[in-house]
Amino acid sequence: MHPSEEIFCAKSNRLSGKTIVLGITGSIAAVESFHLIRELVRHGAKVVPVMTPEACRLVTPDAIEFASGIRPITEIGGQCEHILHLGDPSGADLFMVYPCTANTISKMATGIADSPVSTMASVALGGEVPVAIAPAMHGYMFTNPAIEKNLAALKEMGVYVIGPHDDDGRAKVASVQEVVAWAIRLLSRDDLVGKRILIIGGRSEEAMDSMRIITNRSTGLMAVTLARTAFERGADTELWMGACSVPLPDFIPVRRYESVDDLVSMLDSIDHDIVIVPAALADFAPAARAEGKIPSDKGFDMEMKPVPKVLPLIRKKCEKVIGYKAESGLDQMELVARARNRLESYNLSAVVANDVDSAGKTSASMLLVTADRVQDISGTKPDISNSILNFVSEKL
Repeated sequence: MHPSEEIFCAKSNRLSGKTIVLGITGSIAAVESFHLIRELVRHGAKVVPVMTPEACRLVTPDAIEFASGIRPITEIGGQCEHILHLGDPSGADLFMVYPCTANTISKMATGIADSPVSTMASVALGGEVPVAIAPAMHGYMFTNPAIEKNLAALKEMGVYVIGPHDDDGRAKVASVQEVVAWAIRLLSRDDLVGKRILIIGGRSEEAMDSMRIITNRSTGLMAVTLARTAFERGADTELWMGACSVPLPDFIPVRRYESVDDLVSMLDSIDHDIVIVPAALADFAPAARAEGKIPSDKGFDMEMKPVPKVLPLIRKKCEKVIGYKAESGLDQMELVARARNRLESYNLSAVVANDVDSAGKTSASMLLVTADRVQDISGTKPDISNSILNFVSEKL
C-alpha cells in the first residue's frame, strides 16, 4: 500500500470520487504544494500533479509522488496527458494551479501553451473543467498593470482566483486550508450560493478590573465549523467571534468582539440573509469595572447587572435568525420546552438546543427545534453544521 493511501479520507469524504489536476509552477511557494496535496487526499481527492521545469528545481518530483501516490507529469509526451486528463468531461473534476506565478498567469490569459502546466490550462479553459489559480509573487509583480490585466482576463473566462494575501510587500500564496476549502466549495454542494450568512460565535468576556474577566468555557469550535461549512457550500460567509480557543479561518472575513456590549454595538451593520448564533454570551456583568487590579490579599463584594439579550436585537435586523439554547441536566422534553419558549419569545426561525453535560470537544448531542418539528442532529461538529445548513437551504 502506498503511503498516500494511509491518509485517504482521514479527515472527510467531501472530495471522494473527485479528481483534481494540480499544476505546480516555479514560485518558492511550490514547497507548500506537498502539504496541499496531502490535505486534498485526506478529504478523499485523487490528485494528479503536473510540474513545470522551474517547479522541479524547488520541490522534487519524488516528494510530490510520495504526497499524491501518482508520478508527476513533468512533460507532455506521446500519451497526450493534457487530453487524457482534461480533454473529456469524464476526466478531471477540477484543474488548479498552486502556486501560480506571474509567468503562468500571463500564459494562461493569452493562450500560450509551452509548459506542462500552461498546456493543461489551455485544454481546461477550452473545455468544461472548472479552473482555479492561487497566485504567488512579489507585490510589485502582482500590481504590474500587465498582470492585473491578465488576471482580469482570467476572471472574465470564469477562472476562480484564490488569494493572494498581502504580506509586507509580497503577494503571498493562499494558505493550504483556504485552497482546500475552495476545492470543496467548487466540487461539492452549492445550495447556499448567493446567500449571505453571518455566524456569531465564541464567548463573551466581561471585565471585573484591568486584568480579570468573567467568561465561560466555550471554545468557539461550533461557530468556526459552521462558517467553514457554509463557505464550502457556496455562501457568502462572515464570522463574528468573541474569545475562542480554536484557530480562525484566514479565508472568511472575521470581526472580533469582547463583551456583550461590544457585540451589541456591532449589530447595526447586519445586512445578511441569515444569522446563526452559537455564541456563549454572558447573562450578567459586573455593575462597575474596578480601576487597576483588585487587590488579591483580601476578599471583595461585586454587584452584577443584567446585560442586553442579543437575540431579540439581532431579530430586529434580520428576518431569519437561528439561536442556541444550552441547558444542563434536563430531559429531552424539558429541553425542547425551553427551546420552544425561546423560539416563540424571540420569533426565531429555529433554536439549536443542547445539554452541556453531554457536549464534547468535537461532537455533541443537539436538537434542532422549530415551531412544528424536533430533529435530532447529534454527531460531530461538521455533521451538526451540515444538518443546520440543510435546514437553512430547504426551509429558509
